[in-house]
Amino acid sequence: MTLRILPIFSACATLTLFSCYPYPEPPPGHRKGPEQTVTSPEQQKIEEQRKRLKEEQAELEKKKLEEANGTTTAPGDTTATKPTVEKKQDYPFATSVPGKEGFVFSPYNNKVVDVRDIPKGTLVQDPTYAASEKKYFRVP
Repeated sequence: MTLRILPIFSACATLTLFSCYPYPEPPPGHRKGPEQTVTSPEQQKIEEQRKRLKEEQAELEKKKLEEANGTTTAPGDTTATKPTVEKKQDYPFATSVPGKEGFVFSPYNNKVVDVRDIPKGTLVQDPTYAASEKKYFRVP
């Protein structure tokens, strides 16, 4: 009798262990959605229409801004418009580590960062963050 139960018990134990196995998670930067390609022709047409509508809306908004600013241009006019100047972002300064010259505390997570041989006031990327997050601070 115990010989008949032994294979059933081992099969149940195996199934239980494999059902608890975690699925592999995608890498942090991996996203599903807009990167996927549209396969059917109908869906491709819909995507093209959406793109055209977005472009038309952007052009209308641009014209409204030009009219509001009084910088309307005639259709045949080829004068160049002034490029918009982006406001420079002011970055926080790091705090120096007492007793350790050339080391500072990051203003974002208070971890120690080595800034030896970097001049004061220089903009530095925080090495504790990924390049895609782009956290910058200035050397005190």
